Amino acid sequence: MDADASAKFHPPDLHLSLPPAAPHDGLLFHQFMAAGSVAGVVEHTAMFPVDTLKTLIQTHSLPCRSPLSLQQAFRSLPGPFSLYRGLSAMALGAAPAHAVYFSVYELSKKHLSQQNPNPSLAPLVHASSGVLATISSDAVLTPMDTVKQRLQLCDSPYRGILDCVGRVLREEGLGALFRSYRTTVLMNAPFTAVHFATYEAAKRALTGVSEEIADDGRLAAHATAGAAAGAFAAAITTPLDVIKTQLQCQVRESLGRSETFGARLVT
Repeated sequence: MDADASAKFHPPDLHLSLPPAAPHDGLLFHQFMAAGSVAGVVEHTAMFPVDTLKTLIQTHSLPCRSPLSLQQAFRSLPGPFSLYRGLSAMALGAAPAHAVYFSVYELSKKHLSQQNPNPSLAPLVHASSGVLATISSDAVLTPMDTVKQRLQLCDSPYRGILDCVGRVLREEGLGALFRSYRTTVLMNAPFTAVHFATYEAAKRALTGVSEEIADDGRLAAHATAGAAAGAFAAAITTPLDVIKTQLQCQVRESLGRSETFGARLVT
């Protein structure tokens, strides 16, 4: 009976149809783009008050005026809610810009990796992909970034996003919204390259300190390496960021002269 039973019993063949491995920590490509967009909006929202103070200081950095301190910039605001003026413009630009950034970055990285399969060239591939992604995403973000900068200033004459866009198009033309694009790319392209290079170097340095700390799955490695990379890259590109801000806030008036809103700031 046992032999008959064992002969009749055949375990079913298990042919599991597994889906293709999802990259990016279990996320599909479109989910990764959506996550990147949400992360970008959250990032800009969390840091927006600091960005507003930075904008006030940078637009006031003219040779004919004394530098504006952080305390003076904060005291020049009419109220605490002024720290968030222009936030909606940044949110409108950040979401699609980050989606473009991550899509171009992943596609570029895939293409360049196939062309250069040598593992030693991986840092160069990542940096090049980041630069291409930056060029594309800045084209999307720059118009809304210009609107955001103009709304942040204390003496801004605009009532909101639509009023700002409409008046800029009527009085200065479409080119005014993209006036800082070349400077933005010149700033963000090296920022991205330096950021990626410093990030990888910092992670390698952490590996020398402790294998456990430098584990890719640990938050400490990402936070420490990311902070070091961001600080170093920002220190290098801040002068170009000042130029970008002043270009975005510059108004070309009908008489042919240019004036920056922040230059009229009274402290």
